[in-house]
Amino acid sequence: MQNMPTLNGDAPIIIAHRGASGERPEHTLAAYELAIEQGADFIEPDLVLTKDGILVARHENEISGTTDVADRPEFADRKTTKTIDGTEFTGWFTEDFTLAELKTLLAKERLPELRDANTAFDGQFQIPTFEEVLDLLKLHQAETGNRIGVYPETKHPGYFAGIGLPHDKPLLSLLTKYGYDGRDDPVFIQSFEVDNLKLLKLNTKVRLVQLVAGEGGPPDQPALRYADMVKPDGLADIAQYASGIGPSKSMVISRDALGRLDKETGLVTAAHRAGLEVHPWTFRRENYFLPTDFVSGVSPAGAGDLESEVRRFVAAGVDGLFSDNPLQAVAALKPEPAE
Repeated sequence: MQNMPTLNGDAPIIIAHRGASGERPEHTLAAYELAIEQGADFIEPDLVLTKDGILVARHENEISGTTDVADRPEFADRKTTKTIDGTEFTGWFTEDFTLAELKTLLAKERLPELRDANTAFDGQFQIPTFEEVLDLLKLHQAETGNRIGVYPETKHPGYFAGIGLPHDKPLLSLLTKYGYDGRDDPVFIQSFEVDNLKLLKLNTKVRLVQLVAGEGGPPDQPALRYADMVKPDGLADIAQYASGIGPSKSMVISRDALGRLDKETGLVTAAHRAGLEVHPWTFRRENYFLPTDFVSGVSPAGAGDLESEVRRFVAAGVDGLFSDNPLQAVAALKPEPAE
């Protein structure tokens, strides 16, 4: 699919957000495997660190919502309260466990109220290390000849560096070991922070992506707001160290007072003008997450018309998108059947 309104004219990439997390518990090898089967171009592991400095795939370092740690009496004394990026959390944290201890835990569905079917897989899968994720990609390539990309996010990099567990060296070491170390390799490293990306820029040729949100600003830059970062001058600054931005969906196409998709904001055009790709997040099929014009039925957990939402963003020129449901996102890129 060529001559698309993307920065390079190619079809947008489909990034499996935490794997096929709409159908399997997120950040498990099973979720990544299913995403690959469903045609995702990239899989996305969020990376945090263990007490012994190993990168593992979890959306947050607080793991009570995605594992059975709260039901493990042997770890009851690890429950604690911490302030991370200015927010207080109570629970169990990866940096207080060795990898061997984390491997005794089992994953569970993070959104059971919306994804009841996924709870059937609770207790079946371990927390994977980043190296195990890369091994999965290597095995797939060996078996099929198809190279799937990897799109890791450094989670709370400033916090982890502050406790002596920086992301950059183990991350770049593993990417190099598995051949994901050049600008032309299918790999992006993303972060909501700025200094982490600037440090990585000094030490790798891998493409970097600055994540931005509709509110707030980078945790490591208290005087900076995301809203200013996506203005022309801000985008020009980002282009000095990153290849793209990862905005929330509403920063690309707004919603009206009734929750329907409304107008393009102009962000894609402005980012492309600065030479930046645009990879918005996150596309999910549940009614709870969809614009109201694509909802089906009244249940928040019901499956709506995700493909139509994706097509609207593709028409706006996005260069890629994060989806919990890669099967539907991939299908949305195919030509619609003639009536």
